[in-house]
Amino acid sequence: MIRATRVAIVTGASGGIGGKVIRRLAADGFATVLGYAGNKEVADQTVADIQAVGTPVRAVRANVTVNSEVARLFDQALDAFGRIDAVVHCAGITPLSLISKGDLECFDRVIAVNLRGAFIVLSQAAEHVANGGRIIAFSSSVLGLSPPTYGPYIASKAGVEGLVRVLARELRGRSISVNTVAPGPIATDESLRRQPPLERLGRPEDIASMVSFLCSADGAWVNGQLLRVNGGLT
Repeated sequence: MIRATRVAIVTGASGGIGGKVIRRLAADGFATVLGYAGNKEVADQTVADIQAVGTPVRAVRANVTVNSEVARLFDQALDAFGRIDAVVHCAGITPLSLISKGDLECFDRVIAVNLRGAFIVLSQAAEHVANGGRIIAFSSSVLGLSPPTYGPYIASKAGVEGLVRVLARELRGRSISVNTVAPGPIATDESLRRQPPLERLGRPEDIASMVSFLCSADGAWVNGQLLRVNGGLT
């Protein structure tokens, strides 16, 4: 076991935003545990990048919809580093379907990954995060736009936002902050570029900076909040 001063778990850390988040927390001095579902090649590259920074890192494959696999992710973090100070839940999927199609297979899959997965991760985080720690889940600023085909996705993320508000109150007395980060568009689509008042699309680094703030001492007084990081889009 490596005794680390601060330890963070990031789920979905082989993705674009999750990858930037875990790299930023590693640069901030956190020992990190990279949770990923399927892309081992990207996960391995992320581990190599973090090792180059000089902070300890472990990668654990875990499907967030399976309680036993998420429990193993947390157990391995504790076995490796002895504590957990921050959990950042980035894992999620975004299949699109019109509500009028009544595609229950799509709906059930999105709810399973995005909402059930968040419930499982938040439950484990509530049990294992050290007093004074941080728990962060991801939603999306698309909830404010409500575009067609996003019905299942928006339903799942609205549920995540509700879970976060409740958990922030359930953890009273432990000085653990629980917040939701809701990114705006992070893409290369030129049609979206001028929609935010800041007239640019977001970058994964923008989101990682907000997570870094929430995990720092300066972010300790932010609790039970939804933070829309979108350049003023909604």
